[in-house]
Amino acid sequence: MARRNLNDLLAFVTVAREGSFTRAGAVLGVSQSALSQAIKALEERLEIRLLTRTTRSVSPTPAGERLLQAIGNRFDEIESELDALTELRDKPAGSVRITCGDWVLRTILLPKLMPVMHHYPDIRIEFDVSYGLRDIVADRFDAGVRLGESIDKDMIAIPISSKLRMAAVASPAYFAKNPAPKVPEDLTRHNCINIRFPSGGVYVWEFERRGRQVNVRVEGQAIFNTSPHIVLAALDGAGIAFLPEEEFAPHIEEGRLVRVLQDWCPPFSGYHLYYPSRRQHSPAFSLVVDALRM
Repeated sequence: MARRNLNDLLAFVTVAREGSFTRAGAVLGVSQSALSQAIKALEERLEIRLLTRTTRSVSPTPAGERLLQAIGNRFDEIESELDALTELRDKPAGSVRITCGDWVLRTILLPKLMPVMHHYPDIRIEFDVSYGLRDIVADRFDAGVRLGESIDKDMIAIPISSKLRMAAVASPAYFAKNPAPKVPEDLTRHNCINIRFPSGGVYVWEFERRGRQVNVRVEGQAIFNTSPHIVLAALDGAGIAFLPEEEFAPHIEEGRLVRVLQDWCPPFSGYHLYYPSRRQHSPAFSLVVDALRM
């Protein structure tokens, strides 16, 4: 029996996962038309439609979903084994994909991982900045970075930062026109700068003092989906912002931002690198973990 060409199966898995011929083409390094032809040939060979195509997206049919579940992880396993073979080389090589937030990327990951990339030029690290709770297994990430308290119990979690504290701040100009809040409930009378998560929800500000927890749904004119813009808006006097204190630290020290409600912001678990416990890891990934470990 003649062996089947697996290229069209890899093309199908990539298109189904990416939900786009364009994005899948970028991942595989082939043209959109070549992918379309490969999928068409696979569907004709199997005599069944695998993908539903619309003007905006591509999604698997029930048959396509069954095929994706059956073979998708097999390609992942092959890729992992190929990466693991790099331990037989003189220098580790391969790709590591990490999803994380903007601040932790700038202040923790890049400072610790740039030396690794300089020392091992065959290692490639892809950073995906996202504030959502990504499914790193389904989205094919090697690891993610989250606050320790939000990580699933079936993941391996390694601390990569000390404990954190939140900080509520605003510019001196803002507080010159508005009285500083004394308790969290006072925030409902202020213009607050908030963050919207990829899920669509807006962050509910969380405070605690002496065991008493207070959650406040704040209102304001500005909502962002990344933290650097929140810092800039606070500096411009747009209102009160609420982020980990490290994001505001230099501006607080130099008097450009004023901190309030400090006694309502206790320390909490810091950032952790997390990854599946069942996956075999490549030497490149092991180097990344060792570099980030505290």
